[in-house]
Formats: sequence, structure tokens, C-alpha cells
Amino acid sequence: MSEIRQLQNLPDEEVAAFAQNIAAPVELVLETKTLGRLPVVNFAAGGIAAPADAAMMMQLGCDGIFVGSGIFKSGDPMKRAKAIVAATTYYNDPQVLTDVSKDLGEPMVGIEISTIAPNERMQERGW
Repeated sequence: MSEIRQLQNLPDEEVAAFAQNIAAPVELVLETKTLGRLPVVNFAAGGIAAPADAAMMMQLGCDGIFVGSGIFKSGDPMKRAKAIVAATTYYNDPQVLTDVSKDLGEPMVGIEISTIAPNERMQERGW
């Protein structure tokens, strides 16, 4: 991360030398300087079951959200999915987040660990 900060403060005429020094293509280094980050997609996945979860991930700098059981095992998957899409799109608009977070139905119900057979628990698997 310190290299990206260093790169952002580097005059444009010194970018080629910087790229050569780190053995990276000049085009990639220029794009990184322009973006202020590496040009890779950063998706959030796991534990996203509410519009607030999606909005927070976007505010933290994610490029997109991956959802699964948090939506599909909820009481109203279609409504929850639409709400999370809206929250991902309008993550900086508190009014939209408030509106889409209402009346979403039951959230995904968790599974009590004591109901899972010991041989099916992740901590019991292994070599």
C-alpha cells in the first residue's frame, strides 16, 4: 500500500522509471496511479443479508457484492434481493437505504450448532 501512496505523489515523468524499478508494465502503473489503487475488482461475499450490509461494503470501497443464502433463505427472497441491489447502487443515500430496508420479511434463519451432527461440523473435518 505504501507503494501506491508513493506512486500517487510521483511526477508523471518519473512513472516509467518507477515501473521499471518494480518490473511492472508502465500502462499498469499509470492506471494504478490514476485510480489510486490496483486495477482489480474487489467483491464482498459472505454475511451480506441486509441492505445495510451491502451499503457498508460499498462505503468501504468494494466494487460489488456477492450474495447467496442471506437472500435465498430469507422469507421474501425477491424483495430482499431488490433491496440489496438498491443499497449497492445508492449506498450513499440514507433515504433510499431507509426505504428499501422496510418490510423485508424474515431474515435468513441460522442453524443452531447443536443440531448439526458432529461429523458435519466444519471444525471436525480435516486430515
